[in-house]
Amino acid sequence: MRAADTVILSVPFASQAEMLRDLGDALRPGQLLIDTTVPLASAVAGEPSRLLGVWQGSAAEQALELVPAGVRVVSALHTVSAASLTDLEHPLDQDVLVCGDSREDKREAAALIERIDGLRCVDCGHLEMARVTESLTALMIAVKLRYTNHAGIRLTGLPEELWA
Repeated sequence: MRAADTVILSVPFASQAEMLRDLGDALRPGQLLIDTTVPLASAVAGEPSRLLGVWQGSAAEQALELVPAGVRVVSALHTVSAASLTDLEHPLDQDVLVCGDSREDKREAAALIERIDGLRCVDCGHLEMARVTESLTALMIAVKLRYTNHAGIRLTGLPEELWA
């Protein structure tokens, strides 16, 4: 893992802190960590469409506190369901909301994520905005429970080129 330029953390919220502590020696300054963690209440036997309060404000901000100094953290992929990613018969047409304190870090994450056909990354601002984007996961779960496994987020009215 130390040789990787980018690490994607995709674990339930109940495992995030322990996983990052366990990986502490494997992470190195300069690496980009894309955190997909969402503090859903299901982590403590609650409803999956409800959020837990996180002292730091968001799971991504918690991750930033837990990784070694120099590891760059962005938040992304909260509204893209695993069902959508694994159903190769159903094309994706979704936006990925990316938050982070460095535009270059977000651009790097977007370049990797946009290699998946049908995903478009949108810069949503500083890492503290992950508080909002993470909460959209709970909303998407509620929509999924009512309608379909393939609901996604698509922002309209944006310029053609988002990462110029």
